[in-house]
Amino acid sequence: MTPSGNRVIFFDTTLRDGEQSPGATMTSAEKLEVARGLARMGVDVIEAGFPAASPDDLEAVRKIADEVGNSAEGNAAPIICGLARCSKNDIDKAWEAVKPAARPRIHTFLATSDIHMEYKLKMTREQVVERVREMVTYARSLCGDIEFSPEDAGRSEPEFLYKVLGVAIECGATTLNIPDTVGYTMPEEFGKLISGIIEQTPGIEKCVVSVHCHNDLGLATANTMAGLRAGARQAEVTINGIGERAGNTALEEVVMVLQTREPIFKLTHNIDTTQIVKMSKLISNYTGITVQPNKAIVGANAFAHEAGIHQDGMLKNQMTYEIMRPESVGATLTKLVLGKHSGKHALRTRLESLGYELDDQELLKMFDRFKMLADKKKMITDSDLEALVSDELYQPTELYSLDGLQVACGTMGMPTATVRLCDPDGGMHVQACVGTGPVDAAFKAISSIVGFSNSLQEFVVHAVTEGIDALGEVTVRLQGEGETQNVGLQPDQDQPRTFGGYGADTDIVVASAKAYLSALNKMLVASGKFGPPEKASTEAIVY
Repeated sequence: MTPSGNRVIFFDTTLRDGEQSPGATMTSAEKLEVARGLARMGVDVIEAGFPAASPDDLEAVRKIADEVGNSAEGNAAPIICGLARCSKNDIDKAWEAVKPAARPRIHTFLATSDIHMEYKLKMTREQVVERVREMVTYARSLCGDIEFSPEDAGRSEPEFLYKVLGVAIECGATTLNIPDTVGYTMPEEFGKLISGIIEQTPGIEKCVVSVHCHNDLGLATANTMAGLRAGARQAEVTINGIGERAGNTALEEVVMVLQTREPIFKLTHNIDTTQIVKMSKLISNYTGITVQPNKAIVGANAFAHEAGIHQDGMLKNQMTYEIMRPESVGATLTKLVLGKHSGKHALRTRLESLGYELDDQELLKMFDRFKMLADKKKMITDSDLEALVSDELYQPTELYSLDGLQVACGTMGMPTATVRLCDPDGGMHVQACVGTGPVDAAFKAISSIVGFSNSLQEFVVHAVTEGIDALGEVTVRLQGEGETQNVGLQPDQDQPRTFGGYGADTDIVVASAKAYLSALNKMLVASGKFGPPEKASTEAIVY
């Protein structure tokens, strides 16, 4: 696509590159829910996963292609994309996964930098060109929409890059993605690279030029914007900027730069920005990766003003210190007074205004939790409702569920927790343990019942709202030990995968137990103890 086009295509890879973040593993059900949210948000292309990585990943992509890829008529449905290395096996699996979608895409890649070709691929330049020719041709024989990426393009020799991209175009590629795989380039360098590709690659006018930037030097968004100014018209992004190492370009940052600085870029998009905060929270809850408070757009402090001079300016005119309104990204500060006398209709109406569309069964579950919370709090805010939705509806299918918890702690005696869990067959198990504190004791009691050894990598607690009756949120990240050391290994990794969990409750010990159990349930599923074990690929996917 030439620079005359003015709409940016948003290609979201949260479910593929984002899930490669340590601890960001999601279940198939969670991936499907994320894909639904991305479609509602208006994302143009959803890279749903790497189907060759495991049977579970293939099935998750297929479900997304079948449901989300056919959720709207005609061109309104998002393109569903599967990643594949330049091999027939990978391409076949990608096509098997995405072909149920109304608009499927196969995304294949091969490294083009000298360091990758010599040390990783052990291939010559001529061999790389021929592999690209063969595999792009094969992919195009299956699917009409093919994206090709020269991995580590940011460190590739430009003249060789033009040659490889030209071959990909000849063989049927419709999108050419230029990845800054290791986040090495500076914005001016990356912009120049994109300009050179557009000017020097034969047949480039037949393709959309895409950019995929990593954040190793904190320049992912800056490089993406430089690429768009130079003529690229697809931006590859993730929610919250999650991804390999320091992460990817954050969707929310690119969208709001385009919207806030429209006179400079003169580019449009299809993203519903009011869904941004909701999706940020969903991804944070599913992955267990919390958003730093000072994160642009979606951080807790993004629209907070503490300095006196700032507060004075805000009171006089909000534009003195806010270049965008919180409401524009869904960060509303509204406090609707809902209480124990409120009915299901009022609850449904408020949830719909927050972007949550619940069926009758989901509404009943939410209403029961709402009433329980209303008995403990005089006023329930929007933030409380969002936390309840995350805790009640967006949790993975439970294997073990928390049926009861009681703790004893204080300055006298030993902290003790008694836990009652319901197992997958409906049986009840009760265990009491002593710990260094009530949370530690509860975790030990749960572990003794479940029987999976693990190490706690991260434990984060924060209040959803102000006040002593605030609903508390907890996220944890666990890693296997001993017999669970190899649980859910990522492709070509020697270290076990990290699993995240989320819980919310007015009792922070209960919220902690829910989060811990959520992460353990994911670990159990990945182990194959309650289902088929995941079979990992032999090569890491890192572009």
